[in-house]
Amino acid sequence: MTGESSGQQRRAVVVGAGIAGLTVAVALRRRGWQVEVLEKATEVGSAGSGLSLWPNGLRGLDTVGVGPAVREQALSATEAGMRDPAGRWLARTDVSGVRDRYGDLVMIHRTDLFEILRGALGDDSLRLGATVDAVDGTGSGVRVRHSLGTSEADLALGADGINSTVRALHWPDAAPPEYAGYTAWRSIVRPRTPVTSGGETVGRGDRFGIAPLRDGRVYFYGSATMPAGTDSPGGELAELRRRFADWHDPIPDLLAATDQGTLLRHDIYELPRLDSYVRGPIALLGDAAHAMTPNLGQGANLAIEDAVTVAALLDRHRDIPSALAEYDRIRRARVEPLQRLSRRMGAALQVSWAPAVAIRDAIMRLTPTGPALRGLAPVLNWQPPN
Repeated sequence: MTGESSGQQRRAVVVGAGIAGLTVAVALRRRGWQVEVLEKATEVGSAGSGLSLWPNGLRGLDTVGVGPAVREQALSATEAGMRDPAGRWLARTDVSGVRDRYGDLVMIHRTDLFEILRGALGDDSLRLGATVDAVDGTGSGVRVRHSLGTSEADLALGADGINSTVRALHWPDAAPPEYAGYTAWRSIVRPRTPVTSGGETVGRGDRFGIAPLRDGRVYFYGSATMPAGTDSPGGELAELRRRFADWHDPIPDLLAATDQGTLLRHDIYELPRLDSYVRGPIALLGDAAHAMTPNLGQGANLAIEDAVTVAALLDRHRDIPSALAEYDRIRRARVEPLQRLSRRMGAALQVSWAPAVAIRDAIMRLTPTGPALRGLAPVLNWQPPN
């Protein structure tokens, strides 16, 4: 490649300034690369939602030097589990068991994580308002044409989300994202009564999740099984209250504290399996490669894993094709089983047929905590490559 053959600093163009894009940019800069991040939006990380960072994701952030700052801005989870709409516990976990076995588990505001990563990268590498038109191989690297000009580099990394432009350009036969069968609302509020513990409540085709953040804020989400594109004639907040206002505390208080202007709604989509995350000197990361349903809480964590893995492999191998081939092999082997598991979890948690709901709830009540914790090992025991 150009940088290797001439002894010059190697260069990468990253398309997308989400979690995967910013993390891989930071990781590559720490390893001596010149990095340019192209983001079509004019601001980064403004969406008002929370993120769960599990031990695997935090290990990845530690490798790029931002782990301590993230922990400082985050709130450690203390309790998790599942309840029914009346508030009866179906499964309950003291998160200290997860922490002792695997490491920290924290909740952070998405904007806080973006600001930490952006600060570690530096604004000199970030170009906002850059809409990508083409990504072409040049024989010695890539040329990226975008609304702000043209960028040349040794490789391009597509980290531009589930509706990736890079994927559309170089994976033209890839299946489009598929609707998972349910929609979701989410917001961050400051309720009148402090909320100190989180968890998820499951009903018949409906779910409601709660996650306390720092400074008394609470992130919540609700989901409901329905056809894609279903309207809420009375407005999204009215629909959310109609579905969940009579569920157990503190759900009514959270809904009372919610403003229509801060409430987001998105139908949930996932990306069908790709046969490869790599095309020549171009690789996909995060949701651009493997957007999954949110049921494992692993989307951001796997994006971080992708980022630190590809950076480490590019450092390890003398040539970029070998690095990307190994990245493709080990990341697909890691991610694809988790995509399937998340899909199965969603099917169980969103079920609306009463007999199936009763069976699901009974299974959760009868499953001991120990086996459940051990079952997290394949997800949480991931270690960054050296």
